[in-house]
Amino acid sequence: QVQLVESGGGLVQAGGSLRLSCAASGRSFSSTIMGWFRQAPGKEREFVAAVTRSVGTTDYADSVKGRFSIARDNAKNTVYLQMSSLKPEDTAVYYCAARRAGSVLIKRNPGEYDYWGQGTQVTVSS
Repeated sequence: QVQLVESGGGLVQAGGSLRLSCAASGRSFSSTIMGWFRQAPGKEREFVAAVTRSVGTTDYADSVKGRFSIARDNAKNTVYLQMSSLKPEDTAVYYCAARRAGSVLIKRNPGEYDYWGQGTQVTVSS
C-alpha cells in the first residue's frame, strides 16, 4: 500500500517555475513506478511525466518535454516535478500517482496507476 501527498502548487506568472513534491508512505515506494498527471477544468486527466523504479528511465508528454523534469529520491520516499517556462495552459490540478509494486513499464493511461494523491493546484497567469 502506498499513500501519496502532493505539495508545492501555487500561483505563478507565465515563464516562471514551480517544483511539486510528492511524499509517499509505505515500504514499497522504491519498487514503484511514479507518475504525475494533471486535470484542467472540463478536461480529462492527462499524463505529464513518469519515472521508473531505478535511477531512471523517464517519460514526458510532448506538451511538457524540455520544460518539466521528474526526479525521485528513494531515500526520502519523494518524487519531484520541476516545472519551468510555465504557460497558462499548464494551469491544472496536478496529481501524483503510483503503479503497484513490481510494475516494470511506464504507462501513460491513468487507469494503469493504483494509488493517487489528493492533488495540488497550479495556476499560471498570463
